[in-house]
Amino acid sequence: MSILTYIAGWPLLAALALVVVPRNYRVPIRAIAVLGTLISAVLAVKMFCQFVPGLNGYQFEQRIPWVESLGISYHVGVDGLNVGLILMGAIVAFAAALCSFEIQSREKEFYILLLVMSGGILGAFASLDLFFFYFLHELALIPTFIMIGVWGRGEKKNYATFQITLYLSAGALLALIGLIALYLAAGAHTFDIPELIAHVKANPIALSAQNFIFPLLLFGFGILVSLWPFHSWAPLGYGVAPSPTAMLHAGVLKKFGLYGLIRVALPMLPDALHSPVLAPGVLAHFPFCVLPVCVQQHLLSLGWVELLALLCVGNILYVGWVAMRQKDLNLLIGNSSVAHMGFIFLGIASLNLIGVSGAVLIMIAHGFLAALTFALSGYIYQQTGTLQISELGGLCRKLPFIGTALVMAAMAGCGLPGFANFAGEVTVFFGAWKVFPAITVLALWGALVIGGVYMTRAIRNVLHGPLPEKWNGLADAGHLWRKLPYALLLACLLIFGCWPRLLTEQINPAAEKVLPGYKMQLADPPTTARNRNAAATGNGGAGAHASESLLTSTLRSVATEDGSAPTK
Repeated sequence: MSILTYIAGWPLLAALALVVVPRNYRVPIRAIAVLGTLISAVLAVKMFCQFVPGLNGYQFEQRIPWVESLGISYHVGVDGLNVGLILMGAIVAFAAALCSFEIQSREKEFYILLLVMSGGILGAFASLDLFFFYFLHELALIPTFIMIGVWGRGEKKNYATFQITLYLSAGALLALIGLIALYLAAGAHTFDIPELIAHVKANPIALSAQNFIFPLLLFGFGILVSLWPFHSWAPLGYGVAPSPTAMLHAGVLKKFGLYGLIRVALPMLPDALHSPVLAPGVLAHFPFCVLPVCVQQHLLSLGWVELLALLCVGNILYVGWVAMRQKDLNLLIGNSSVAHMGFIFLGIASLNLIGVSGAVLIMIAHGFLAALTFALSGYIYQQTGTLQISELGGLCRKLPFIGTALVMAAMAGCGLPGFANFAGEVTVFFGAWKVFPAITVLALWGALVIGGVYMTRAIRNVLHGPLPEKWNGLADAGHLWRKLPYALLLACLLIFGCWPRLLTEQINPAAEKVLPGYKMQLADPPTTARNRNAAATGNGGAGAHASESLLTSTLRSVATEDGSAPTK
């Protein structure tokens, strides 16, 4: 049995175990939840360390046929695109379980939902079958609505619950229609993603079908990721959600839509990427007919990828400006999370190796960052009972550890070198500059100026200045167990920020294969644990090639894509 099955299965087994535990056994309930996510995280670290970059095909594969008449099977495996996401998801799930001490009512039900949420999204990332890919995401998504509605805080929790339910249900429905249409249009009679990609490469889907399917996947997955202007559910939903729920959804579940675009849409629908959004006949009708000719010509040349690049500017600039006006710390963090999605969309829209690799890197880095910031804001709320920035101030005097962690998280959100976010964003900018120079300049301004303003201003108002007398009794995270989730997430940001090649070395070969124009190669013989180990030892281990810096690798990729030979 694959280690991936155990990674996703342990949280689900822990949830089943909690069903039979009496609800008044608070300590065993919490212990089982923490233990289940801990085992999953340890196995994910083991899997990440054993992964061999550059091997053709998938590693740690397991396939069990289920409904053979429809081509549905339980098929899991990892390559460079999802190995880091699974590691990030397992670590965030463990940190979320540790931060769940704020839940004081219906703890049993909360931990069951949290574990189902964790196991579902880990299984979705590991799945190589479209049916289970979608089903496991829905399994993780449904607990989100319940947890916000029951354990949410604030006067707007009911409104936020309805809003997030309507938006995400609509996005999931659009994505489902797109996936079903893709299955029917491909004609491969299988939901297996590798087989679908191979079949589509040999027998491309008709352009008319691609033009129908791609917008469904783009906007379906985009709504799930809070693509502007379909983003308004996210800040308010995270603002009222309990901290563990916000950590898991903003950090992990939100990456499902981005991963779906990269894994499914890019390799299977390459001809639709640059297809015009508007048909020529549309411009003869109002209001397009009154537009200047130059604008009409621009609209005619606007493809779906170009539209995605324009929409991501809304995430970066508009949502960034909204974040600057927030008076609630959680709403500020929620809008900041939505703004960071714009950089990932920009990397995907670049359609080159540098940009897509940077997008995957930001997905992993943002998962750690979003979980950390919502965990810290949750601790502050538990201590103070409010997240209104005007009522806070000088908290570093009473909360030195939490305050220091929040400063470091804010600096990571600003893209400070040394954190993983910087490595991802600078890589995306390199890739996007070749395709969208004007949009890249706007994105740089949004990252450096707008992001810097609202993050540093929040740190000044929350942590510095005079301390109100009512906060003299605040208690910092005292023992190691309380500090562990914050320290763990910070450590991940720093490790992958100082050594981003730990991720890029794995991402690049897999990202190259999903880009349009990649030609399928003959598959290697089935990869077993023995020949994986042989490959690792024969090449001097995965770390033998880690001497090249991220910047050198990026510049080399730029030279290669411009047509010049790479320098050795």
